[in-house]
Amino acid sequence: MAAITGFFHGGITVLDMDASLRFYVDGLGLELHFDRIIDGPYLKGETGVLGFDFDDIRLAYLRIPNETGFVELLEYRGVERLSAAARPCDYGAGHLCFYVDDVDAMHARLVSMGYRARSATPRAITSGPNEGARSVYMRDPDGYPVELFQKPAGR
Repeated sequence: MAAITGFFHGGITVLDMDASLRFYVDGLGLELHFDRIIDGPYLKGETGVLGFDFDDIRLAYLRIPNETGFVELLEYRGVERLSAAARPCDYGAGHLCFYVDDVDAMHARLVSMGYRARSATPRAITSGPNEGARSVYMRDPDGYPVELFQKPAGR
């Protein structure tokens, strides 16, 4: 039987790569692994892996500290693009969650850079398996939710 053997990356389509890199690299502190243009015939058209036509894709891989996986940012060019923004309760919606060592400081830095959160401040988790943790959902430049999660003391 086929089996999952690991995690490679999670991808997010962005409107403006430079604006997104400011959030993910300058704001969150992820490391830029590479930033390049891809334009392979295996990607395009009805027979391509993506199944539609476009000019090219600006692709950036961001390294997550202490992890082997990446966050992949994709800026499609030469094709009509629409927002996929959704509420957290809408099916097909998603988010990224990063462990942080100081959720209040990370939240304050991102807010000072002009980014918004769903709540005014990080919130304490008061019940369940993560009781004692603190969390806040930030919005990247395209409105994609990014959760910052500070583990409970001692975990």
